[in-house]
Amino acid sequence: MLKRLIPAVACAALLAACASPGGSSTAKSATVAAAVAEADAAVAAGQRDKAFALLKTASLAFPTDKTPLVRMAQMRFDANDYGEAITHAREALERDPDDLLANSIAAVSGLRVSSKALGELTRKSKLNGDVKSEAEGLAKLLRASLGEEVLVPGGGKAKTPTRTTKPTPASGPAKTATASSSSDPFGALK
Repeated sequence: MLKRLIPAVACAALLAACASPGGSSTAKSATVAAAVAEADAAVAAGQRDKAFALLKTASLAFPTDKTPLVRMAQMRFDANDYGEAITHAREALERDPDDLLANSIAAVSGLRVSSKALGELTRKSKLNGDVKSEAEGLAKLLRASLGEEVLVPGGGKAKTPTRTTKPTPASGPAKTATASSSSDPFGALK
């Protein structure tokens, strides 16, 4: 009788598993939501490391859910850890390429990393050659992305910036400020 009972129980268990493919989606979202709520409570209590660990555990337990990854990206962004923010945002975007928050975190983090690197480059040496042309190309791309030909209204053309050392009666102080600000393609973004 035991020989007949074991295969019957195994078949019943297999059929029960097939009856609910992938488990209940409400149970999954409730578990992810519970993990996010617990992480939020840890953040409110000032335990950011614990909150991050909870979100990391949730992201491993539910690898197809973007929510813990977006929250981790936001936490790293808020902590000015832009490299990790980009990494977590990109992982979230692998799960949902249309997630606006993950795209925003990745884009703004990338811009902050780039502007910091360009600032350090400018302090150490002058931008010239390939680096300068690449920075100008990036400024053009930013203008196109924003849908603006000129980032600062009244700034004139930024192709060949000129610096005026003395204001002339015809140009006045306003043009001097504009000309000096147009020499920095990222000055309007600060």
